[in-house]
Amino acid sequence: MKTRFQTRLKALLVAALLTTSFSAFAQETPENYVSYPYAFIGLQGGGQVTFAPCNNWKLITPTASVGVGVHFTPVIGARVHVNGIWNKSGIRFDGIDATYKYKYVTSDLDAMVNLVNLFAKGNYHPVNVYLIGGVGLNYAWDNDEIPELMRQYVSTQNSRSRLSHNFRVGTMLDVNVARNWSVNLEIDANSLSDRYNSQINGRDDWQLTAQLGVTYKFGVRRKIKDTRSSDIIETPVINTVQTETNAAQTVVKEEKPVVPEPPKPQPKAKEKTDASIFFKIASATIQPTEKAKLATIAAWIKAHPDAKVSLTGYADKGTGNPTVNARYAKLRAEAVTKELTQKYGIDASRITTDSKGDTVQPFTDNDSNRVTIVIAEEQ
Repeated sequence: MKTRFQTRLKALLVAALLTTSFSAFAQETPENYVSYPYAFIGLQGGGQVTFAPCNNWKLITPTASVGVGVHFTPVIGARVHVNGIWNKSGIRFDGIDATYKYKYVTSDLDAMVNLVNLFAKGNYHPVNVYLIGGVGLNYAWDNDEIPELMRQYVSTQNSRSRLSHNFRVGTMLDVNVARNWSVNLEIDANSLSDRYNSQINGRDDWQLTAQLGVTYKFGVRRKIKDTRSSDIIETPVINTVQTETNAAQTVVKEEKPVVPEPPKPQPKAKEKTDASIFFKIASATIQPTEKAKLATIAAWIKAHPDAKVSLTGYADKGTGNPTVNARYAKLRAEAVTKELTQKYGIDASRITTDSKGDTVQPFTDNDSNRVTIVIAEEQ
């Protein structure tokens, strides 16, 4: 017949399964997590039984655990796990059905393999299943309640050396309920030396534990896209506990200072000047009034040593003929070139000379087309 404690334990396990199932459906999957590596600490509580030759329902006792570890990659993790502290054992033979209490502690170094991340795409899932395997040591003590009758009839009883090995294999269902918090259900099978419960029978004893727990994860952070660039910045996520909400979390973004770009230098406008040197009909001689214009433009050319000069001579179409006019246009351009180079010392390599005769008339007034136009411009 099941005891009241056993009934309550089963009810607790059923409630835990319902809770984890609800959490799995209610969990909102965060985006862009950068979760690995991260450290964690977990607390667990539940029940355990070490199988013995008696009614094992009577041997179920509470147990508690603490674990500290690191998940190095989305698949591989490790932890140091310690659990205990109450236990029972018993024996049944020749009408004797006796149990006795003692205390124990088990410490293990466990490897953890995330089966969901191993076989599914992505590094973050709201529900994870771990395969656990480990090795460690177990120590039991304070078994003074062994009945005297058992001491007399069980020659294999040993109450002295109870430090033993422990080999573990198990599985854990872990459900994320917040960015840094998860709840879990873990079931482990432990293999211990037979002297663990003061009975030596030549084969290892088996212990089964089932525990519910809560885990806090350190260093889980989120990728945050900066609004001013396409770079991705990783910033830590800081958890703040508020009295009116459950584990409310605040994401702190590190703002980059906005540094205004210096104004780009505007290209300097190229300076330019020009002059029109007019001539009398049928003449290529520079008049005194026009020489003043040449003096002014020569001074500008000297002040701008990278400037180039173009000279073009013309003749009016209203007089002469094309042959005569072509000759006068050329002579007028050469006269101005000579004045600039010989009188004002302008380097001839800076001057380009051309003539158009009467084929081009730059002015509407006929007489004004007896001219040499000088254009000087910075390069």
